[in-house]
Amino acid sequence: MSVQLNHTIIHSRDNRESAEFLAHVLGLEVGPEWGPFVPVVTGNGVTLDFATIPAESITPQHYAFLISEEEFDSAFEKIREGGVEYFADPHRKHPGEINHNDGGRGVYFLDPAGHAMEIITRPYGG
Repeated sequence: MSVQLNHTIIHSRDNRESAEFLAHVLGLEVGPEWGPFVPVVTGNGVTLDFATIPAESITPQHYAFLISEEEFDSAFEKIREGGVEYFADPHRKHPGEINHNDGGRGVYFLDPAGHAMEIITRPYGG
């Protein structure tokens, strides 16, 4: 068997709020609560387990999702409709824009816990 990422824990102020936010944007399902975790499973089988911790203990992380052009259209529409601030770059110097890196489209936005979320339609270097 080749090495694969199976799951990771994402710290949040409210595990359900963060899980539902990301699942809504990406068109995924929120799974049943399991212990302290609210899971969201991606298309390649990786589970994102959202866990509630004190807000002052959260260290913002970056999570990037490779999605199709059609999924980008849907996700980007949900971001805009939800009034979520978005950026073309990870340093947030280009607000209200998307990027076209590697011939695709990409955008950055923050989740409710302050994690930098990114959606791209082409892998870097692709």
